Amino acid sequence: MKDQKPDYELAVTHLENRQFITAYNLFINLAEAHKNNDKVKAALYKILAAECKKRQNKENNNDFLNAGKLFMEYAKNKKTYDAKNSYLCASKCFLKAGKFEDARIAHNKSRQISIFESGAPRPIVIIEDSNAVTMKIQTYLQKLGYSDILTFSKGKDGLDGCIKLLGENKTPILLLDMGLPDVSGDKIAEKLLSKSTELQIVIITADEKTTKRVSKTISSGVAAFIQKPFTMDELKKAIDTAEFEYSMLQK
Repeated sequence: MKDQKPDYELAVTHLENRQFITAYNLFINLAEAHKNNDKVKAALYKILAAECKKRQNKENNNDFLNAGKLFMEYAKNKKTYDAKNSYLCASKCFLKAGKFEDARIAHNKSRQISIFESGAPRPIVIIEDSNAVTMKIQTYLQKLGYSDILTFSKGKDGLDGCIKLLGENKTPILLLDMGLPDVSGDKIAEKLLSKSTELQIVIITADEKTTKRVSKTISSGVAAFIQKPFTMDELKKAIDTAEFEYSMLQK
């Protein structure tokens, strides 16, 4: 199938320019073009179409419902990690569409797939200057099944550690504190993402998501954001997002 990237960029441009009807139609067309050969991508286009409706203050339940169905179709009869996350995405879409029983079913299907059923866990790097926070995260990650965990309290040391892993053809998940004493987290994220677009970074910060520094870092390509103080459930969701993003890049 012919690459649809130009149409996507045009749709985003219309969305940014508040031309919501045109953007909606383009996203729907993209979803239809991909629904047979790439159901996840089609589902994501449906979600973007739903966002266009939201910005017009119009009902978008049907778009979320269709996105959820596409995620379910993709995950059906699979036992891979990306299938697990597709079920989770379907559950969220069904919740937004008000289909609570469908959301429950999708969520239960995701729980039936082991976190590492599709392969060995990836390395995780924690760059955090608080020993208490580091220990809290490390203990929980070990319970999830991660064993290859590297911790650093200084930004420069963590940056060097990540670069070394990348040089060994390993792609870790990076849990990155923004407020480090020597090198700020946004600078570390910028340097690492320039070296590898497949690196997943989870930002951990006490700052609001809407602050200029955090917003800029998120838009640079990080996988997820956690605001302190955070729960283990929030951490797990961020890890799931990072793993799902990585699995999509491997296709």
